Amino acid sequence: MAAESEFERITALRQLGLIESQTSESFDRITRMAGQIFSLEASAISLTDSDRQWFMSRLGVTDTEMPRHDAPCNEVTESGDLLLVPDLLANPRYAESTLAGTGARFYAGAPLVTREGYCLGALCVVGETPRSASDKEMSALRDLAAMVMAQIELQHAYGRVDPLSGLPNRNQFIEDLDDLARDQPGESRRAVIIDLAQNGELDSVGRVMGPAHYDEIVRGAVRMLVRALPSSCQAYHVAATQLAFLADEDVSEAMLERIAADVSSISGDETIGFTTTPALGVAPIVLGKTSPQDALRTGYSAAQDSRANERILSTYSPASDALYRRRFGLLADFGGALRREGELRLVYQPRVSLPSGHCCGAEALLRWDHPELGEISPGEFIPLVEETALIREATSWVLDRAMRQQAIWRKQGLQITLSINVSAANLREDDLASRVQLLLLKHRLPPACIELELTESAIMDRSGKARDQLMALKTAGVRLAIDDFGTGYSSLSYLHQVPAHVVKIDQSFIRDLEHDTHGYALVRAMVTLSHDLGFQVVAEGVETLETLQPLLAIGCDEAQGYFFSRPISAEMFASWVQARGHPASCVA
Repeated sequence: MAAESEFERITALRQLGLIESQTSESFDRITRMAGQIFSLEASAISLTDSDRQWFMSRLGVTDTEMPRHDAPCNEVTESGDLLLVPDLLANPRYAESTLAGTGARFYAGAPLVTREGYCLGALCVVGETPRSASDKEMSALRDLAAMVMAQIELQHAYGRVDPLSGLPNRNQFIEDLDDLARDQPGESRRAVIIDLAQNGELDSVGRVMGPAHYDEIVRGAVRMLVRALPSSCQAYHVAATQLAFLADEDVSEAMLERIAADVSSISGDETIGFTTTPALGVAPIVLGKTSPQDALRTGYSAAQDSRANERILSTYSPASDALYRRRFGLLADFGGALRREGELRLVYQPRVSLPSGHCCGAEALLRWDHPELGEISPGEFIPLVEETALIREATSWVLDRAMRQQAIWRKQGLQITLSINVSAANLREDDLASRVQLLLLKHRLPPACIELELTESAIMDRSGKARDQLMALKTAGVRLAIDDFGTGYSSLSYLHQVPAHVVKIDQSFIRDLEHDTHGYALVRAMVTLSHDLGFQVVAEGVETLETLQPLLAIGCDEAQGYFFSRPISAEMFASWVQARGHPASCVA
């Protein structure tokens, strides 16, 4: 048998998970029938491993295994055909075999062949006296061997095997780890997760090359992994593009690094996965203490750390995992916060006209008082929310509360423009403009008293849906502002196409303006260009008088920052405006 074929055969045997498995009545029943047909008391289901014959089911056979090299079942395995030996002692090949040494004289065996054509072993009968066998008996033995394989594949496939890879699936991983925990509690292992591709890469592969190419990525990785692992180590297919195995003392750090290198090479194979970025994660576990679900989760977390750190292999980091668990927890809690009173609130940061110094507007900012964690920084939770469907509900909440406050202020005689941040994800919604207009009607506000702030990259989005929403908002009379100007990737040549009214220069350009000659020149150029294109210009992050003075010299229109006021509550904002009295006092 060719070495390649033998390797594939052993792989098929191990993927079925039969070696050292517990016998069952369904197999013993077939074994008994084989003995009854031949009127013999000894029969067995024999599996041919790399160096031994292991008896999966045995009746009248004392040994659990025998050496492979001189076993008649090995001949059945290699030929894939029926074998009849009327007298072992009269056969030169088996006269001195281990089987003949037990007192056996007669042997008949039928091959156990998988649907793919791999022979795993034999269903055999053994007698203590020489005899012949009829064609009817041998045909029945072949039929019983086919029944054994049908039972093996049925038992194996029922919720325990992934049909694409042929590997045991997540359910089997969980069951096997639970069994290990019962048999060897307290022992240490390492759960290794191989994540073959990121979601975006899979989407690209599917769109360009179709699902068959994705299948080949998985099969190629399975072939690589089965070759690399020792025979005692079982591989699993635990998710669409995730393989796993449990590493013990037989799997060294050097072996893990070699496996990582082999996995990495898959991404460079022009016939398999040139668009994928594999990653390995290693999670130390303790049998009986670490649940199978946690083993998979922490291994996957380590694999994602590999990607984040641009490495192919990483070991689980409790600190990194705690960060991701916190993020997940915040997202889980935020949906409830939107529906509970008292957790979310808006604060308002004044916007001051230069050089007059009077307050001309405010920016509404979302804050979250978590009932257990306290104040959560918007820099932490807002980017998380923006990546989920929660951003639609969050933006609606902010728009409604901010417009309600604007209506109150206008009734009090406070005539300002209120700026509200809108996410880039909101621009991809079909009804953003209509929702804004309905809220304006609800709160009886003129459109021009509301200004929607969008980041430079969002407002420059050339997709049809985003452009349509921007034009609909502008047509409705709502003011639009380019937030964090200067930090995006869009070309200045597109500025004249943007339906915006205001440019807000990002605070990173403003904070050290009085000391940064190049920064001063850049801000001056931004202001000049924006004015030439008809935009008003607002400087963000003004914290000192020294920073304010260059902006006055440049001709910047407005500014906001801690020099004027931190974000404050609605009640404090009204008092802040009233306490200034003379408009010039705002910049005094």
